[in-house]
Order: sequence, then C-alpha cells, then structure tokens
Amino acid sequence: MASDPEEPRLSSLGRVYSLLYSIWVGKSSGEIGTEHEPLINGTHSSENYSVSSAILPFLFPALGGLLYGYDIGSTSCATISIESATLSGISWYDLSSVEVGLITSGSLYGALIGSVLAFNIADFLGRRRELITASIMYLVGALVTAFAPNLVVMVIGRFLYGIGIGLAMHSAPMYIAETAPSQIRGLLISLKEFFIVLGMVAGYGIGSLLVETVAGWRYMYGASTPLSVIMGVGMWWLPASPRWLLLCAIQGKGNMQELREASIHCLCKLRGQSIGDSASEQVDEILNELSNVGEEREATLGELFHGKCLKALIIGGGFSAASDATRVSILLGLLKLIMTGAAVVVVDRLGRRPLLLGGVSGIVISLFLLGSYYLFLNDVPAVAVVALLAYVGCYQLSFGPIGWLMISEVFPLRLRGRGLSIAVLVNFGANALVTFAFSPLQAWLGAGIVFYIFGVIAVLSLVFIFFIVPETKGLTLEEIEAKCL
Repeated sequence: MASDPEEPRLSSLGRVYSLLYSIWVGKSSGEIGTEHEPLINGTHSSENYSVSSAILPFLFPALGGLLYGYDIGSTSCATISIESATLSGISWYDLSSVEVGLITSGSLYGALIGSVLAFNIADFLGRRRELITASIMYLVGALVTAFAPNLVVMVIGRFLYGIGIGLAMHSAPMYIAETAPSQIRGLLISLKEFFIVLGMVAGYGIGSLLVETVAGWRYMYGASTPLSVIMGVGMWWLPASPRWLLLCAIQGKGNMQELREASIHCLCKLRGQSIGDSASEQVDEILNELSNVGEEREATLGELFHGKCLKALIIGGGFSAASDATRVSILLGLLKLIMTGAAVVVVDRLGRRPLLLGGVSGIVISLFLLGSYYLFLNDVPAVAVVALLAYVGCYQLSFGPIGWLMISEVFPLRLRGRGLSIAVLVNFGANALVTFAFSPLQAWLGAGIVFYIFGVIAVLSLVFIFFIVPETKGLTLEEIEAKCL
C-alpha cells in the first residue's frame, strides 16, 4: 500500500484507525501489492487483491479474539458484582476464594479442553466450520452464565464459553493466515491481537458501567451474545479456506477436480474482482507447492516430533508459553491497545524478528527493574510504574501479536491443525500455571525474586528467538515451510 505523506505524523493508534478507515471506504481501491512480492518457484507471485474484499475474511474470525478479550475484561468486574450482598441479586453471593477462582478460571480450563478437541477435530471440520462451532459455544456459554440460577450452572457456562475460546484461538489465526494475501498476512494476524486487547478494554469499560447495577454481572456476560451471533453468521457466509480444500484434495479426501474448482471459487470470493482470471493459476501454484513440500500424506501424531515439524512445534510452543503475569487496569488496557496498534502497523515492514528481539529485550529490562524495585528500590515507586508500563508496552510489541502470528505461519499445512492445537494448549496451560503459581511463589520467595526468575526466563526467550526463530516476512506459507524450517 502506498504510504501517505502525512503518515509519520500520525500516532500508532491513529495509523491503525486510518488503515481500518481506508479499508472500509476503499481508499486504496483496486489492486494492491508490495514492492517486494514473495517468490514462487523463482518468480514473483501476483497476489493482487481488493482491500474491501480482504476485510471480512479477517473481521469475522477476529471477533473470536475480541470475545476472548472481552471475557478477560468483563470477568474482573463481574466478580466484584457477584460478591456484593446488595448488588449481586442472588442469595449465593457469599463465595469462597476457591469458588471465585472457579468463576474466573472456568473459561481458561474450558479453553484447555477446546484446544484438546481442536487437536482431534480441526482437520476434519476445517477452519471455517471450527469457527462456526466456536461461535455457538460462545453464545451458549454466555447465555448459560448470564441466566445461571446457581454457582454450578454458572461454572458450567464459563466452561462452555472457554471451549469456544479454545476453538476460536486455534482456528482464527489459521483461517486468517491461509486466506490473507501474503503481503498483508502479518498485519492481519497481528491485528487479531489488537482485537483481543480491544475486547479487554471493552470488557473493562462495560463492566465499570454495570458494576453498580443490581445483577450487573448477568448483563456483563450477556453483552457478548450479539457478537457471537454476528461471528457465526459471518463465518457461515464466508468460504472455506482454499488451502484446506486443496490439502483434502491431495490427501485423497474427495474428488480432486471438484475440490480444485471449489478452491478457485473460494479464492475468487476472498480476493474479489481484482483476482481476475488468475485464480486458477494461483490455485495450481499452491497445489504444486504443496506437492513439492510433501503434503500428500495425512499427518500423524508422531510426525509432529520429527525434523522440521519438531522445529515448528518448538517455535510454536515457545511463543505460546509466554504469559502476561500482570493484572491490567483500564489504563494499562489502553496502553496495550496503542502498542499493539504500533506492532500491527510495522510488522510487515520491519519483519517479525526485529520486533521480537527489540520487544523481548525491553521485557528483560522491565522485569529486572521490577525485581530490583521490590528488593532495593521500594522507596522509588516511579521505578515500578515505569517498569510496569515498559513491560506491557514491550509485550504488546512482541509476544502479544507476533506470538499468534508465528504459530499460524510456521506449521506445515497438513500438520497445521494439530500443531497449532498443541501450541494453543501450551498457551492456555502456561497461563493457568502462571496464574496458579504466582501468588504461592510470591509468598514463598518474595515478589522481587519472582520477577528476577521471570527475567531469566525472558533472557532464555531472547536467546531462543535469536538462534531459532526464522524471519517469515513476505513469504507465502509454502515458502516458509520450504525455506525456513
């Protein structure tokens, strides 16, 4: 996309809003490309696309991330509401810490189960139908939680909603990665992280407005139902992933010619009129690339732990294990939103590795500063404030958006469904572990030592990125598999 002369003067968030606006009104109408287009078989690929046609295949899957973020934000306010004797509107408001923990973590453990389910059903359902299933679980979970007559039913509702999170966070990056033009793939997948943070801010905002309303927690959880419906209807309207259809074709799961024609139809719907008569050629190029990298056989579990598949799994699991251990207020939520916007804008220009190396370096410094504050500098509170803000900002420049981007890119196509499910499982498992272990470790070792431990882990992550993680900017998914793994 041609750069605007006024662009340097815009804030990072403003640039994101400007981009979204240009997509909506068709500011850059017609065909779009980049100066350095990816190579296929030694020649430049011609992934021309219409901006207006690229937005919906991103938007509806990204709503799954927004609903995940909304759950995080709204739950922090819902627990305050539900424990109030005067405002909860229920007789079972006097909850123990364990019961409150079941409410707050119920969706997280549901997400773990959703990730396990994704491992077994993702390649059978396909990316589109998995997202439709996720939207249904979001809807049912939100309704069950909002109308729960007792704690048991509420926890069940939280668990069902969490299954939707697990399915959505598995299938959304896959669908976006497989349908997005390679020129803006990084931007779109990173923008999904922007939607997660946007959901958090929305959850905090709506929760703060309803926290003093009688039975406000019911409205907080129920407020997500319209977006669940929109997500489901939108995914029903969108086509299947052409790459998934072609994978089914070369693995003998259907008639080759019929699946090839279906892939062409889906690609035309995804790219709009700009693709013209080149859809057939692009489908044949993808088929050829898939054959060259050996996608003909159906994936087995053992293959995930060998060769380049093992390297992809290590990369995917390494990013997924990075967890934000801080509790985010509305102010920090806004900071996350701004910094994620900055990452979204530059990820396809600077590349993945520079953002990761720079951002994780900032995380290392901020964690050691936080540890030093608790051990030596507790009379200088400004150190803690600066370190916390730096941590959040650097996280959102690096692990936040780039983690989801990388795990959606590095797995070979026939292993992408199962590989990504393991990466997402590690993600939610690591979050659960950090959430569970942080308070006991803090009581045992002290906050300063705990932050130093996290700092050492961040240093190891930095070494891992420097020596292991490849640069995938500007490459097609097939080229990433052939050249980077």
